[in-house]
Amino acid sequence: QVQLVESGGGLVQPGGSLRLSCSASGSIFSINVMGWYRQAPGKQRELVATFTSNGLTNYATSVKGRFTISRDNAKNTVYLEMNSLKPEDTAVYYCNAGGLRATRFSLGTDYWGTGTLVTVSS
Repeated sequence: QVQLVESGGGLVQPGGSLRLSCSASGSIFSINVMGWYRQAPGKQRELVATFTSNGLTNYATSVKGRFTISRDNAKNTVYLEMNSLKPEDTAVYYCNAGGLRATRFSLGTDYWGTGTLVTVSS
């Protein structure tokens, strides 16, 4: 059984900063990609940033230069440092573990956290 637990969401004023964390626990041999997605009210879930097991990162255009994703492979944890937050960043942020293998013989499976709400408002 694998669980992803997010933390760090909350209410912040425009221009402020927040740091999200997501830890994966359970039977884990490896995780190919860890990342963050978000879903604003009335909109589809969208990619925010991803971090592959070999160190490659990818960002949505809307967050480049403001958000930084990092990953601690030993802890199966991914972080999202969010700076210069804007009201349009308001959303539920979901952690994703892509291609997670429980053992070296397992097929990769995707897992999602339950989400953490980020509200940017004055």
